Amino acid sequence: MAFPIKPETAKRLFGNLAQSSHYEVKFQIPGPVVNYLFWKGVSPFYCVSDFGLLCFSANLPTSAFATSELTPQQGIREKIAHTRMYNNIVMEFYVDRRYETIKVLEHWMDFISSGGDNQDKNNKLAKDYYIKMQYPDSYKSTETKIVKFDRDYKREIEYTFRGMFPQSISSIPVSYAGSDVLKVAATFEYDRYIAGRTWSFDLFKGISENNQSGLGNKKQQRTQEDNILNRPPLEKNTKVLDAVNANGGQTIINAANSDIA
Repeated sequence: MAFPIKPETAKRLFGNLAQSSHYEVKFQIPGPVVNYLFWKGVSPFYCVSDFGLLCFSANLPTSAFATSELTPQQGIREKIAHTRMYNNIVMEFYVDRRYETIKVLEHWMDFISSGGDNQDKNNKLAKDYYIKMQYPDSYKSTETKIVKFDRDYKREIEYTFRGMFPQSISSIPVSYAGSDVLKVAATFEYDRYIAGRTWSFDLFKGISENNQSGLGNKKQQRTQEDNILNRPPLEKNTKVLDAVNANGGQTIINAANSDIA
């Protein structure tokens, strides 16, 4: 049977929705790429700071499972997951007057395919010019982050990308028609992402990967959950305190919404 939603419930739920326009992109471009960009006229400071700030549109990452179909019993089909697949993301950037945004993307990709540029007589203008790829460790970013926060700057969710690099750059239209801000979009590939903070300090405090402060390590958290799920049955009219307690006895979850003495 359906019940009407109370006004205070609707206000609590729909009055606290996250906004799409509050986020930050923090690029960690590998050292060999930064050195390569320096010789192209792009400063290291621009690579680690301004480049991410000029990203005006991005996608929060998602993933999917590749599945296989089994037939454990006659006439019954089951599907199991065997591989986690990470979807590439598209980022759009404003282009500054020095065109450094385009230079970062273009020459990052240029570096990836520059493994044969130092060979004798391998000139890009020559007919027999050839391409060799650099080793992945030299061009893949390991700490690029997207931080999604809200207007009060108190709550956030962070994504850390491992093995990120630009896979393609979209064509950049220009026209004599009405002037507009020049923009460029790029598609980035990556090996995987981690949802939640990943700094060593967060690991030390036990709040990495969206773990909640005060719950301790995962083993302690599982023990607390098992104690709740495996408790003996209670008699009727007994107040049930269905809670998880932090260190020191502070109640942080009260699922049964019962009175606390």
